Amino acid sequence: MSGLAVVAFGGNALVRDAEHASIHDQRQTVTAVAPQIVDLVEAGWRLVITHGNGPQVGFILRRSELAIGEVTPVPVDYAVGDTQGAIGYMFAQAIGNELHHRSIDKRVVALVSQTVVGADDPAFRNPEKPIGAFMDEATAQRRAESLGWTITEDAGRGWRRTVASPSPLEIVELPVVRSLCEQGVIVVAVGGGGIPVIRDASDGLVGVEAVVDKDRTSALLAIELDADLLIIPTAVDRVAVDFGSPDQRWLDTLSVGEAAELAAQGQFGEGSMGPKIEALVDFVQRRPGGAGIITSPHRLHDALLRRNGTWIEA
Repeated sequence: MSGLAVVAFGGNALVRDAEHASIHDQRQTVTAVAPQIVDLVEAGWRLVITHGNGPQVGFILRRSELAIGEVTPVPVDYAVGDTQGAIGYMFAQAIGNELHHRSIDKRVVALVSQTVVGADDPAFRNPEKPIGAFMDEATAQRRAESLGWTITEDAGRGWRRTVASPSPLEIVELPVVRSLCEQGVIVVAVGGGGIPVIRDASDGLVGVEAVVDKDRTSALLAIELDADLLIIPTAVDRVAVDFGSPDQRWLDTLSVGEAAELAAQGQFGEGSMGPKIEALVDFVQRRPGGAGIITSPHRLHDALLRRNGTWIEA
């Protein structure tokens, strides 16, 4: 099996834990997963790489908050652009080095990408997208009170800041991504879900303070590109039901109907696994013959061979 695969890395997949959150640590993580990505290339897959940026955007905004009085604060949309450059650079370099090591003549490019959202999206009235580092509840409450944050508990892993996460409507650079794919280039695109923009009265683009969910944008990109697979590497090898309880059970496969039913039961966290399942279901429903996979970054090849991961199929 081969074709076009969109591989959507989570921002949390690049930050192993609070002790390994530095840029050096993230670069090491990307370098370690590059062989898995190039294994897919050697197996005949054309690739588009996307990535999350929740922790990384949070780090940038926290640095900005600490520097208030010295430099102008960084707007959220510019922070997303910053992460696209930095994380895209990590992926492009690590994948390029691995391709060179294996004498594979392919090019990798990281593309600054914008995603159009609706100015009237209800998400702007209900910010629920977790970003930044995990904190204990007391620290999160202090920052919420002093900095005007909205906060949430994230899947039992700690408390995080939240921002608006409007739905993606259009990927501005889609024709460029499609053209590069047709030329055999490995493309890193829509990092962090894309820089969120709205169309103004003259149909121009204007950035807004939000973070678009990268899984939803990745699904839209995969649909528009007629991809065969949408793969979401994240912090776990498989999807689980009753996560974190004594009845926890790992899943190898899910039909679209089963995934939707479990989601309706609240089995998947709204700010974590929920959007991933939603994105894969959307992709499989709208792309006949397509399939989705959730696995960890270091089990990509095993997941393609059905030795690991959770497959979602029609």
